[in-house]
Amino acid sequence: MKLLLILLTLLIGSAVYANDDDTIYTDTNSTITSNGSMDTTINSPPPSAISPQISASNSDLCTVGVAGAVQTQILGISAGRTVRDMNCEKLKNAKTMYDMGMKVAAVSVMCQDERVFDAMMNAGTPCPKDGLVGDQARLAWDMEAVKDEIKRDQNDVIRKMFDENSETKIGLGVIFSTLAFLLLL
Repeated sequence: MKLLLILLTLLIGSAVYANDDDTIYTDTNSTITSNGSMDTTINSPPPSAISPQISASNSDLCTVGVAGAVQTQILGISAGRTVRDMNCEKLKNAKTMYDMGMKVAAVSVMCQDERVFDAMMNAGTPCPKDGLVGDQARLAWDMEAVKDEIKRDQNDVIRKMFDENSETKIGLGVIFSTLAFLLLL
């Protein structure tokens, strides 16, 4: 049996050796080369419309700064200005007159505001009218009210709206028409 085992080992060993000569060897070498470049060119900065800064920080001034800007891809517009605060001026004028001892004149300046006028009438102390005070002023204001009622019927509401603050309305109209023009571009 030993002999059989030795023969079998030799046969298998020779068969494996014979197959070893038929083996194909391959050698693969691959090289990948990649060249790329990226160029970025900026010709101009992005468009920007910067509104001017208008400050009226002095408490003695009765002005308010208003500024705005609009920018499209083609055109940019910015504008700014100061606007007078008429109510502030009225209060300063009334205070100055009162401090100078002209109390009736100070009350008369304050009575230019409809709310103050109505409050004075409701309190039983009518605003001065043409140098008249007290009951005489009340009668003068009552006669004026009748005349105003006749004029009110004759006047158009739209005309009154355009008569007040026409400068502000013109400015707003210019701004809105510019915005509309820019949106159509």
